[in-house]
Amino acid sequence: EVQLVESGGGLVQAGGSLRLSCAASGFTLDDYAIGWFRQAPGKEREGVSCISSSDGSTYYADSVKGRFTISRDNAKNTVYLQMNSLKPEDTAVYYCAADPTCTVVVAAYDYWGQGTQVTVSS
Repeated sequence: EVQLVESGGGLVQAGGSLRLSCAASGFTLDDYAIGWFRQAPGKEREGVSCISSSDGSTYYADSVKGRFTISRDNAKNTVYLQMNSLKPEDTAVYYCAADPTCTVVVAAYDYWGQGTQVTVSS
């Protein structure tokens, strides 16, 4: 069974940092790109970042570029999202998802985690 489990969310003050983890099981992470998405209350789910399976190339939404870093450890079957200089507008439920292609198109992904809450206080 394919499973993705996010962890690392929490409450942090503006300017602080968090590292989210996405642990995969039931499949080999090497074969999949992983995307991070977030959804704030009353808003649509949006793509934040993704990392490819082939060459580790990455993509970041403009809103997080320079503050967030995505990385993967295939030996641990885990992808990370390091979030620095957090802002109140980063508050959302963060999800990871797996797809053969690195994309931030929500509809492209078949496998999703359950999400982890990130709350940034001002």
